[in-house]
Amino acid sequence: MLHTVNKSPFATNSLQTCLGLAKSGSTLLLIEDGVYGALVGTAAAEAVVQALQEMHVYALGPDLKSRGIEKEKLIEGIEVVGYDGFVELAVANDKVQNWL
Repeated sequence: MLHTVNKSPFATNSLQTCLGLAKSGSTLLLIEDGVYGALVGTAAAEAVVQALQEMHVYALGPDLKSRGIEKEKLIEGIEVVGYDGFVELAVANDKVQNWL
């Protein structure tokens, strides 16, 4: 299953809830303000690092760029994808769960 999180982990608990309920082998895509969850050294970083042990984690490149976030500031193991990658992830997974 593809999980998308579009809210900042500093504004809502969407990312935390997603990580608590997503099954091993799932895919997580951080979009819009959700990309703040991909940053190293934040309160959310430890949970994301642990999630990387069981799931694939991606961040949407255009959303990182529009927020001035450089790839060097991301947690190691998070892959950056463009809109085409977003579409590929949606097609590759049989279900999509949006965490709002």
